[in-house]
This record gives sequence, structure tokens and C-alpha cells, in this order.
Amino acid sequence: MLITLAEPATDQPVVKPLQPAIEIHGVTKCYRTRTGDVQALAGIDVVVAAGEVVALVGPSGCGKSTLLRIVAGLEQPDTGDVRLFGLAPAQARREHRFGIAFQAAALLEWRDAAANVALPLELAGWPPAARAERVAALLARMGLSDAAGRLPRQLSGGMQQRVALARALALAPPVLLLDEPFSALDELTREQLQGELLDLLATIEPRPAVLLVTHNLAEAVLLADRVVVLSRRPARVLAEVVVDLPHPRRADARDDEQLHRLVARLRTVLRRDQDEVMGSGE
Repeated sequence: MLITLAEPATDQPVVKPLQPAIEIHGVTKCYRTRTGDVQALAGIDVVVAAGEVVALVGPSGCGKSTLLRIVAGLEQPDTGDVRLFGLAPAQARREHRFGIAFQAAALLEWRDAAANVALPLELAGWPPAARAERVAALLARMGLSDAAGRLPRQLSGGMQQRVALARALALAPPVLLLDEPFSALDELTREQLQGELLDLLATIEPRPAVLLVTHNLAEAVLLADRVVVLSRRPARVLAEVVVDLPHPRRADARDDEQLHRLVARLRTVLRRDQDEVMGSGE
């Protein structure tokens, strides 16, 4: 699907049609277990526009992370199609079209913070001087300049996640995939990193498209432009809720009454799905 711009005026430069950043169409996924097949995803359709932040929420174990891993090319769907700027995930990865961060920072234990951030740049063939300059800028932006030479075991959980985010952003990808990056942190650290992510997204030009997996409804509303609600397994899209909080968004928006109303709306959708499952006796 293409998003096309209106016909330009004759005195304006011609703008080429824009492709969505992420297209997920008809994706299904089934796992084979000792007790039989388990269907995780049932015909998922999601489109993320360039520069848009979309959060995936749903019950634990519903397939949110599975869907993100399929987008990243780490798993294959049984049916359906995924494209990132028109490219299959494997090709998008080769062309450095996305960065990814997980719940666990997944840092290489024998490399210090700077070397972990530098890894994508090394693999992409950046020369040492340019690599060092880029890493220094990213660490400074994340408030980690003083920690550049520390090994992961010498960093707090929040600092490790900052390093992981810096690494995901190293090649300035147009897509950022985040799989519950703050869920293992204490509440205060999580809120601090949410604010830092908002600040990052407000200052990066062009802003990357973000697909965020989270089980925290308030986090989804705070960070996202749109929230996609998935059902219990096998997951299907229950609802898409537009977050109409103003931009640039700041961390103190978590106290906004509109945010609380949207969280309540999401909770109602999820509870209704839970009640239907319980009522059916499944």
C-alpha cells in the first residue's frame, strides 16, 4: 500500500510518493509443541507510517514479541507478508533500515560501552575516526560519556539500556524496533528512560518510525502516536487507538487526564476480550 501526496501546485517541486515504514499484512504464526500446535498470530494487519510511533499491547503471551521478531526477520511467519520501506526484513537488515533493542540489553560482556555502541558501525565498515566520532556523540546524547570505558557488569540496568538504545540508533536507521526495553527496570528508572526516549524522538531528524512492544498501557499511551491492541492467543487486532496528546510530548504528560482516559479505554478493550474468552469456557 502506498501513501500518495496530493497533486503538487505547478510552482512547487514534485514530491515522490511515500511508502509506509512498516507494512504487516495477513501475518499468521503457529508453533508446534509436544501437546499440539499453538497458534500465536491470526492474520495480523498493521501499517506504521514513516516517523510514527506505534505501540503493541495485549495480554502476556499473546504474541506481541513474536510479531516484532517477525518484523525484524528473526522469525518467519507461516503466512502473510512484512515489508520495511518495501523491503523484506532480511534485505532491510542488510541495508541497515532498522535498529532493535530488547528487554535484556544484550550487550557483549567483553566490550565496554563505547565498543558495544560501535559494533553496528564496525559491521557496516565505518572507518575508525568516523566511528569514534559517532560513538562519542551517541554516548554524550545518552548521558554516558563518563561510562564509555566501563564493561556491562559495571553499569546499572538503566545505563545498560541506554547503551542498547545508543547501539540501536548508531546507524541512524529509519525504523526502530523496541521489545519491552524498559520492563525490567524499577519504576523510577523506567520513567526516566521513557522521558529520555521522548526527548530523543523529538530531536532526531528525520524521526524514525518506531514499533514498540509493551505490556504497560500508560507507557504505550505516553510514547505512541497510535496503540494497536492485540487479543489473547491466537492474537488478532482488537482495536487501534489514536493518541491525541500534543507534540512535542514530555514525560509529565503521564499526569494528563486525557492520557488516563486513553489508558482506561485500552483497559476496557482488553477486559472485554478477557470476559469473552472466560464466557466461552476456553
